[in-house]
Formats: sequence, structure tokens, C-alpha cells
Amino acid sequence: MPGHFEPIPGGGAAVALDDVEISIIRSLAVQLLELIGPGPGGDAPEDPLAELFAEGPSEPPADPVLRRLFPDAYVDPEAPGTAAEAEERRAHSSEFRRYTENDLRAGKRENALVVIRSLDALAPVDDGGAVLKLAPAESRCWLKALNDLRLAIGARLEITDEDDTDLLYRLPDEDPRKPMVLAYLWLGGLQETLVTTLMS
Repeated sequence: MPGHFEPIPGGGAAVALDDVEISIIRSLAVQLLELIGPGPGGDAPEDPLAELFAEGPSEPPADPVLRRLFPDAYVDPEAPGTAAEAEERRAHSSEFRRYTENDLRAGKRENALVVIRSLDALAPVDDGGAVLKLAPAESRCWLKALNDLRLAIGARLEITDEDDTDLLYRLPDEDPRKPMVLAYLWLGGLQETLVTTLMS
């Protein structure tokens, strides 16, 4: 079980994590929460009903990580068509973003919080670290959060296709991106074993 998820009775998943791994995942999840932000109403909305119907932003985020996490729905610079058709796609994308981004952000915040809470609830074992056991619903939240963390790191590393990933494997140890690359690859392995576990 060390380093990869395995199925447990009841449809959940378990993985053994050492103290450093727990610290890394927790830190990344906290950073993701900070990046996504508290939501349109902040921490304590005065009118929960108004918050429910609040409109989100209509423009893509400036931060490349947020653009990767909340991409445009209809804009494709490679799509054929006239300038008018491209403008129409941008308008549709803007409208879609306005009505969906707040919910998407809330979902990503909740997934990251599930990760943080489940790590905080771990009981350490004698030789350090702990065994994380997730119920099926928690496993799905973890899967989504791991995906978001990899998207965020991938955006910071400017990974756009598989060739970029291949180049990262060959980075010298002194490259300042190396720790981020190792985290990206490690999270990918965790994500892959969690997918396999949930499909078994």
C-alpha cells in the first residue's frame, strides 16, 4: 500500500502516507484553497438566498492556474470560422462562465477541504506517517482535488502536452522547477492508483 491507493471493503480506498507526504498534500490543498478564494460572499454571507443566485465573473481569470482550473467553455483559437463566429463563441463562453463559475469554485473548495480535513483527522502510526482510509464519497472528492492540484502545478510548469511532461523527466536536479516536477509526477501516480481503485 505505500505510495498508492488500494481498495478497502465498502468501496473506499486507502493509502499509506509518511509525514512528509501528508505535509506536502495538505500544504498544496491549502494553497489551492487560497488561490480559489472564499467565494462571492466571503466567509459570512448576509443573505444566503442572494448568494445562491449570485452571478459569477464573465471574463476568464488573469492567473494562468485559475484559467486552467476554470477554462472557457466555447472559445477555441484553433476552431475554424469567421471573426463574427469567434465573437459569438466568446459571448457564449462569457455567459456560461457567469452562471457556472461560482458553483465550480465552490465544488473545488469543498474537495480541497475534504482533503485537508481527512489528513487532519489521521492518527499517526508508530513508525511515522499514517494510513488514510477514505469512504467512497471522500475518495471521489480526493480524486477531483488531486486532479485540480496537478492542473495547478502543470499550469505553473507551463505543461501543455505530453511532450512537455517527457522533458520534465530529464530536468537536472539543480533546476529550480525540479521539486514542483516531482510533486506533479507523484500526485499523478496517486491519482492513477485512486482511479484504478475506484474502478475495481
